[in-house]
Amino acid sequence: MMAQPSEPERLVGRHLASVPGVVHGFFTRRGGLSSGVYASLNCGIGSDDDRDTVLANRGRAASALRVDAEHLASPYQVHGADVAIVEQAWPPGERPEADAIVTKTAGLAIAVGTADCAPVLFADPEAGVIGAAHAGWGGARKGILEATVAAMTTLGARPDRTSAAIGPTIAQESYEVGPEFRERFTTDDPSHDRFFAHGKRSGRFQFGLVDYLVAKLGQMELATISPIGLDTYADEDRFFSFRRTTHRGEADYGRMISAIVLR
Repeated sequence: MMAQPSEPERLVGRHLASVPGVVHGFFTRRGGLSSGVYASLNCGIGSDDDRDTVLANRGRAASALRVDAEHLASPYQVHGADVAIVEQAWPPGERPEADAIVTKTAGLAIAVGTADCAPVLFADPEAGVIGAAHAGWGGARKGILEATVAAMTTLGARPDRTSAAIGPTIAQESYEVGPEFRERFTTDDPSHDRFFAHGKRSGRFQFGLVDYLVAKLGQMELATISPIGLDTYADEDRFFSFRRTTHRGEADYGRMISAIVLR
């Protein structure tokens, strides 16, 4: 008989974990049913993994948050700045194109998938409003974090009561980019040069995505901002990584899921 997998591994943000009435999790790749390059908790509906297995993995993550799988909602992510305000989950095949979700519906787990980009979870417990954002460099430049907080305020949240946690993300030492990439950011604002270090190779740079996100969140004067500080590229045992897969020439990769729910 095949051994049953362990429970999904769930990481939590330092401040967000103490927010009353909210449960959240940045799930790693551990504790699922998939195999091969998708081993094991692949929750990416857009991957080429077996769909039933992916849905079963998502159900395992939902169960760890004490919600039913049908109450887990994640969007079709396009690296943009659109936010979906939701009251109930939708079938997986009817996901809206968005890179963040916000809700004030108790019992609805809102989620994003990542594999190097940053999952950012938000909560204002007094207003009973939560958010989940997928923040890669493209979406972050376009304003996905600001759009998420703005959408939360339409439901009654206030930035100064809102806690944000940044989950496992590719770290600066693993994120080599070219001069044209750096120029995009310094054209936006010359001070953005501080998010780049000289690379290991001549003419290359290392981009600090997490530092960039923390700075953008800081401008909104949130109550707390907590990066979890783990590198998806470097830790293959715990995390999927798009960049690692690309460097190896592999055909596909799994996606982690990060979710938050109001009790």
